[in-house]
Amino acid sequence: MKIVLLDALTFGETDLSGFDSLGNVEIFETTSPEQTQDRIANADVVVTNKVVITDVHMSNTPTLKLICVAATGMNNVDLEAAKSRGIQVKNVAGYSTDSVIQHTFSMLFYLMGHSRYYDEYVKDGSYSRSPIFTDVSKPFFEIKGKKWGIIGLGAIGRGVANIAKAFGAEVCYYSTSGINRTDDYQRVTIDELLKSCDIITIHAPLNDKTNNLLDYEQLLTCKDASIVLNLGRGGIINEEAVAKIVDEKNIYFGLDVLTCEPMRENHPLLSVKNRDNLYITPHIAWTSVEARDKLITSVIENITSLK
Repeated sequence: MKIVLLDALTFGETDLSGFDSLGNVEIFETTSPEQTQDRIANADVVVTNKVVITDVHMSNTPTLKLICVAATGMNNVDLEAAKSRGIQVKNVAGYSTDSVIQHTFSMLFYLMGHSRYYDEYVKDGSYSRSPIFTDVSKPFFEIKGKKWGIIGLGAIGRGVANIAKAFGAEVCYYSTSGINRTDDYQRVTIDELLKSCDIITIHAPLNDKTNNLLDYEQLLTCKDASIVLNLGRGGIINEEAVAKIVDEKNIYFGLDVLTCEPMRENHPLLSVKNRDNLYITPHIAWTSVEARDKLITSVIENITSLK
C-alpha cells in the first residue's frame, strides 16, 4: 500500500514512524497546489492536513482508496466527489479539545493580565528604577463575578464553560447551530451576549450561519474593556472591523485563527496603533505535543481500518 503525507511540516517533530509498518510511505514537508497531482499519483492513501484534494485529483488517481484528513474539518476535500468514486474520507475528531481549551485561557490571561506590558516593564529596566516594590499602572481584574459568553457550545465550548464556571464566572452561550441546548448554562441571543458579557470566546465552525457573524456594527456593541477571543475559525469575525475598532474603543481581541492563513503581509491588523489590546497567535491552539501525538495515532488507526 502506498501512503503519501502531503504536509508533514504541520506535525512538527511528532513521531511519524508508525506509518512505516503500513506500507510504502512517502513524506513531503509541504505541497503546493501545482505539486499535488504528481505526488499522489498511484497512492492508495493520502494524508492531508490543509492541502486541497479536488475531484480532478481523484479522477487522475485511480488507485486512491482513502483520504485521511489530519484534522477535524474536512472542507479541503471534495466529499461529494469522493463518495461518488467510492473513496473513503476519514477525519479525526476531538484530538485537540484539551489543547484548544488550554490556549483559550492562555490568551485570556495574556490580555487580561497585561502580560506584554509587565514583561517589558521588568526587562527594559523600568522595574529596577522603581521607587516601590510593585506596579499597578495596568489594572487587571478577576474572572470571578464576570459574565462569560460562549459562541458555539460544542465539546470545546462546553469545556471552556466548565472551567470558566470553576473560576466563578457567570456563563451564558449562543448556539450557532440552534441544536446545542443545555440546562447547565443560560442560552441567549447573539445581541444579548455581545452587549452583556465581559469575556466572549468563540468555539464554532465556519459555515453559512457563522460567516462574518461579528462585523463592525456587532462588535461596537461590546462592553467597554471586554475581551473577545476567536478560537473557532477565521471568517467568523470580520478582521478589518477588528483592526478599526481596536483603535476606536477599549476592547481587547485575541485571535488564533484568521481568514487567510498564513497571514498576508499587508494585513490591516499589523498596522493597528493600540497593539496592547490585540493578541494574535498563528493557529497554534490545536498544536500541543499531546494533541499532535493523538492526531497521528488516530490517522494511523484510520488507515489500519482500511486494511
